[in-house]
Amino acid sequence: MKKVAIFVHAGEKELVRAIHGLLYADEIHAAGDKVRLIFDGEGTLWVRRFEDPSHPMNPLYKKVKALGVIEACEHCAQAFGVTEDIQKANIISAKDNEGHASIGKLISEDYQIITL
Repeated sequence: MKKVAIFVHAGEKELVRAIHGLLYADEIHAAGDKVRLIFDGEGTLWVRRFEDPSHPMNPLYKKVKALGVIEACEHCAQAFGVTEDIQKANIISAKDNEGHASIGKLISEDYQIITL
């Protein structure tokens, strides 16, 4: 089994990159591999947007969310003012590196890293 961690740093004007994070996570999971989709930096803003039922990508987001693979950087969520949105969405808080998601820990756990 392969292990892949996808970091979505895509900003608000980079919808396609954020969508591809969802698509890749879904595809990797469907192939039977382990995946973690981590919204990091400005990418944490996408949780609020994708949670909106009127967003065209909400169905795909909900499908991936149901897999239990979505996380968000705790520090970045706070910095971008979306901590409450992350908590309300029941998204796992990534905080292993002084409040940030830990890419080093993932590498030590043999995850392949993809950044978007």
